[in-house]
Amino acid sequence: MQPQTVLITGAASGIGRHWAGALLQRSPAYRLVLTDVNEDGLRAAFTPGESVRLHRLDVRSAEQWRQVIADTLAHFGRLDYLFSIAGGGRPAFLLEQPLENFDWVIDVNLKGALLGMRLVGEVMVRQGSGHIIQMASLAGLSPTPGNALYSGAKGGLRNASLAAAIEWRDRGVVVTVIAPDLVDTPIMQQHLESGGEEVALTYTGVTLTVHDLEKAFWRAMRRRPLEITLPRWRGWLTKLNHACPAMMRVLYEPMKRRGLKRLQQIRRERGIPHHD
Repeated sequence: MQPQTVLITGAASGIGRHWAGALLQRSPAYRLVLTDVNEDGLRAAFTPGESVRLHRLDVRSAEQWRQVIADTLAHFGRLDYLFSIAGGGRPAFLLEQPLENFDWVIDVNLKGALLGMRLVGEVMVRQGSGHIIQMASLAGLSPTPGNALYSGAKGGLRNASLAAAIEWRDRGVVVTVIAPDLVDTPIMQQHLESGGEEVALTYTGVTLTVHDLEKAFWRAMRRRPLEITLPRWRGWLTKLNHACPAMMRVLYEPMKRRGLKRLQQIRRERGIPHHD
């Protein structure tokens, strides 16, 4: 069987790094194109070789996307999977959100992911096959006070990705959206060190690990669904809240208290002091 070519964004740390390592363990079934804006971190984590290409990629740049795709096709001849994992949040209540964060949060989480889907999708449509997996969030399924920019960006990414999935349904290209709850990554570490009420709702559910996301990625590759929410029950709750937004007026304060209590509990368990 011919090796399949996989492009991963955000591969220098967290979910992307773990997933790239999991695929490397199944070599030579996969040829990897690993990208991150943090090129030093990427090269510290992985060694380039015959079946591994490393690239600095700022997902906000269409030109850098084109360069990575051109190099991929030149070396491997095709592109079978895109795992669009790069992203990040800068939580704050909207009136306290620095204006410079608007461009960064929207461009990284929405614009960058859509640029990649558009440019990689063009290659896959031409091939007549391919699978794009977009990393969204449960915050994109329901309004999230304290994280409005990220919630808006991930909600937009989900909608655009599902629209593309329908547009390309008869052209051999599959799009899957994965929307997880909180994942234990370096971003979570930042919450634990400095987060306050603005991150409270993030801590009202469960804490996933990179291994949970790995399982979801394998499931996406096997079953090729439109969407996977992690955990499933939280997905249904967030969709219910989205359908009945007035519920948030009643639920926000008790949910915030619950989230802050859990946040403090995790800090105690990990011995992390909180600095406002």
